[in-house]
Amino acid sequence: MLGVMSTTKRLRQLISNGCVPMPGVFNASMGRLVEQAGFDAVYISGAGLCNATAGVPDIGLLTLTEVAQLAGYVARAVKIPCIVDADTGFGGVENAARTIELFEQVGLAGCHIEDQEFPKRCGHLAGKSLVEIDDMNEKIAAAAAAKRDPDFLLIARTDARAVESFDKAVERAQSYLAAGADAIFPEALQNEQEFRDFANAVDAPLLANMTEFGKSPLLSRDQLAEFGYRMVIYPQTAFRVTMKAAGEMLRDLKEQGTQESWLDRMQTRKELYELLDYDPTK
Repeated sequence: MLGVMSTTKRLRQLISNGCVPMPGVFNASMGRLVEQAGFDAVYISGAGLCNATAGVPDIGLLTLTEVAQLAGYVARAVKIPCIVDADTGFGGVENAARTIELFEQVGLAGCHIEDQEFPKRCGHLAGKSLVEIDDMNEKIAAAAAAKRDPDFLLIARTDARAVESFDKAVERAQSYLAAGADAIFPEALQNEQEFRDFANAVDAPLLANMTEFGKSPLLSRDQLAEFGYRMVIYPQTAFRVTMKAAGEMLRDLKEQGTQESWLDRMQTRKELYELLDYDPTK
């Protein structure tokens, strides 16, 4: 089916049928692992790209060109739909429109744009500030108008819960939908009841962020599906596990002078080649 259906249409189909879990990735090989594990979609984490690729914090330091190139590697490496973090749209209204154009060109199925002021901050940190609703609406309208593929999923993220209030987050979400957003991402809701109440108040496909060590509780996919959410992302889970394991290995390698005790915890050469669809005999 994926061979004859665009990834944008496939993503729309998936979210119409249920709640889609999307592990976060920071490179194409990790995207292939997500696909190999049987997931139906991939989330390309903005924090992951910043942290893993550039070694910088998630404060909007990568450019649109860099993100499009890196996300495009992932989209081309897998057959399943990919959505990407577009931060604040990389500038003003015209930049948001250009963002959609480039993301469509590299094969992405959707993105989310947030209503923070630049420079942005991680959604689960204090000190965020928001743009005015009208300014965000203009950005969303421009992004929606720039779509050449009507199935490309434009997700509006609001950080209003932590900055203003829960009610303001609902108000902004409804306004963003009227401006042309296809789905809503309420960032940093603070308890299970808020996730439930937001879904009851906003009639649209909703995305839940199950990031670790943040302001939101870690709810299960089944719980979120019951509330009405259609997408669940795990932005940094694979990155955090990878970094923890690599750090332990490096400390042990420094102390022991050999990696031999880690061989049974490594991906083998054969497994890597299989993941990459590479036959070294050809």
